[in-house]
Amino acid sequence: MLTLASRITGLARELLMASLFGASAMTDAFNVAFRIPNLFRRLFAEGAFSQAFVPVLAASKEQQGDAATQLLVDRVATVLAWVLALTCLLGVLAAPLLVWAMASGLHQQPGSFEAAVIMTRWMFPYIAFMSLVALAAGVLNTWKRFALPAATPVLLNLAMIAAMVWGSPWFAGQGLEPIYALALGVMLGGVLQLAAQAWGLRRLGLLPRIGLGWSALRQAWADSSTQRILKLMAPALLGVSVAQISLLINTQIASHLTPGSVSWLSYADRLMEFPTALLGVALGVVLTPQLAAARAAQDSRQYAALIDWGLRWVLLLAAPCAVALLTFAKPLVSVLYHYGAFTERDVLQTTSALMGYGVGLVGLVAIKVLAPGFYASQDIRTPVKIAVAVLVITQLLNIVLVPMLQHAGLALAIGLGACINALWLLFGLLRRGSYRPEPGWGLFALRVGVACGLLAAFLLSLANGLDWTALQAQGFKRLGLMALVLLASGTMYLVTVRLLGLNLRQLLQR
Repeated sequence: MLTLASRITGLARELLMASLFGASAMTDAFNVAFRIPNLFRRLFAEGAFSQAFVPVLAASKEQQGDAATQLLVDRVATVLAWVLALTCLLGVLAAPLLVWAMASGLHQQPGSFEAAVIMTRWMFPYIAFMSLVALAAGVLNTWKRFALPAATPVLLNLAMIAAMVWGSPWFAGQGLEPIYALALGVMLGGVLQLAAQAWGLRRLGLLPRIGLGWSALRQAWADSSTQRILKLMAPALLGVSVAQISLLINTQIASHLTPGSVSWLSYADRLMEFPTALLGVALGVVLTPQLAAARAAQDSRQYAALIDWGLRWVLLLAAPCAVALLTFAKPLVSVLYHYGAFTERDVLQTTSALMGYGVGLVGLVAIKVLAPGFYASQDIRTPVKIAVAVLVITQLLNIVLVPMLQHAGLALAIGLGACINALWLLFGLLRRGSYRPEPGWGLFALRVGVACGLLAAFLLSLANGLDWTALQAQGFKRLGLMALVLLASGTMYLVTVRLLGLNLRQLLQR
């Protein structure tokens, strides 16, 4: 529920942004500036760091006890804090180069490149806050305290909403670009998230003691567990870098297309993140420490059962979401974004991008279950090799798809690449014998497939039977219709799978 709250407030944030600023060169500038610290955050914090830190932390807790684990947390936090301080300083100084590397096409629109540089400098310290949040979340999740890490993203969304409601008018009154207020909202959100996570660690008695002296840094760096994490981070960094390099290339390409392309992709991606985060991230957060614990205890049966359980939930929940994105994309975009400065053309362009992403939704969510299957065994090299190959395939798809579909081709290439990545990871686990599917998969897939077919027919009839963009002037009516459609769709799907013999309660308990 907390992850759901985070996604709902995130959509509210995007709705307000679309209404106030639409899709323009300046929104492209903000999205590029926001992606730069997020790129580094995903490289060093939620990506490589978390993948290396959580398995080592879980193994330490399982095998060495709380005292040794607390020392590990202290020393890792010390090294991380020093690295982040240096990274933020360099990032602020190198902001023009970073913006050029991410989106040199912003030079096409007067003032947008310079605005992106200013906002990048304002937001770059966000990486420090969120990297420390990732460390705290790893500790809390290992202690099976999932609620607080799931809830804190709400604070970022609320801070950005407040910045748009109160900050943007103030900036406009001072003769400044109103969208700059969003950058300050991002920074405030980072501070609030870190404060909340620190409070959670303090309650558990696990708040890390960060060494500020040079001798403390040297001691922390030389620690065997810290070195183990650094060694694991090296291949993990390459693996996460692959995804971020793909994002960088796509943003660079989009910046050279029609102005607004970066924003259309961003709005579609934000909507796509709703099911991806709600399903994939939630499953990954729950499964990763448990898979690591099962591996540390050498319980191969429990390890395989956890993966099987996760994949069944992926198919059961992600498949109907993918159907909705492919058959009902335009109504979804219309209801969520079609207000104020967001035009009907923006609706169509965002819809095409959303459908491209929707092709890969099941793959994107499945990766969140399959990749931890390798990380729990402290095997990061295999997912890295797969990710590198998929990056090459994705860029080859861009060569074919972008000339035909423009920005939507970028989204479709990512969707297809995610499916290839997920299948490759699955075959890898099957080939090494780490995962053996439990009986009943054929009948399970048939039930889900029939229910998805009925859902697709229902949503297509409603998507074509109503002009959702023409209902812009009747906002509450359109919102009410959407709520009824989503409620009816979810009910129909769950009732169908239940009538077909799927026991949801038994699956949940398992």
